[in-house]
Amino acid sequence: MSATLVKTPSTAPPAEEPPPRIVPTRRAGQWTAAAVILVLLALALVSVVRNKAFQWDVVAEYFTSASVLRGLGLTLWLTALVMALGFVLGTLLAVLRLSANPVLRAVSWGYVWFFRSTPILVQLLFWFNIGVLYPQILGVNTVNLLGPVAVAVIGLTLHEAAYAAEVVRGGILSVDRGQIEAAQSLGLGRWRRLTRIVLPQAMRAIVPPAGNMLIGTLKGTSIVSVIAVQDLLYSTQLIYHRTYEIIPLLLVATLWYVAVTSVLGIGQHYVERHYARGTAGAR
Repeated sequence: MSATLVKTPSTAPPAEEPPPRIVPTRRAGQWTAAAVILVLLALALVSVVRNKAFQWDVVAEYFTSASVLRGLGLTLWLTALVMALGFVLGTLLAVLRLSANPVLRAVSWGYVWFFRSTPILVQLLFWFNIGVLYPQILGVNTVNLLGPVAVAVIGLTLHEAAYAAEVVRGGILSVDRGQIEAAQSLGLGRWRRLTRIVLPQAMRAIVPPAGNMLIGTLKGTSIVSVIAVQDLLYSTQLIYHRTYEIIPLLLVATLWYVAVTSVLGIGQHYVERHYARGTAGAR
């Protein structure tokens, strides 16, 4: 008898396929563009440094001069005061805008509409010439009542308050309605709901645009030079009107603005991170 061979199925596991190889996308165009941009920036930097027309020695001479530092101090003081007063008035306007009273809502809306519709330079010039429009108010002579600095504070504050009102209103509206209803169910009054519940949560939405407003206000204060307020820009103008070294003195003002706005930008980053704790935006 012939023996029959029986084939038994193999029980060995099939060989695993190697994982697919991930090949990074080639970005030759992006790297080429980046290299070209870096070369152009390097050439521009070399040109600025080596161009004698910039007169960097004059820039260094006046950068920390007494008159420039006095102008810088006035600019910083004006920025801080205008932002503080603007946000106090803006918060009041935002609360009025969200009021159930139609008259209060209309007044707040009208204020924001008017001051956002007129250029800040026009507003400053009107306040500067208030004595021409109203020589006397309640028996007080207004011709020499307001000096240039007072006009700058009033004009900039009223202007900034209109924008601050919209920033605060947007922040308040970003708070979940359920938070307010929960506070109402606990018997909290309107003022306590606003200060304890709404505003702390609204700060996450308020801080970024408020930081941008602060930087914008710092640079916007340069417009008060048209009414002879001796801020940073006006102080450098007084110098170059005497020495005719226009470019280096403008560079002095520019470098100070860049330095201060950079510091404010860093501060804004940390304030935003503080209020973003516990959210996806925290970093």
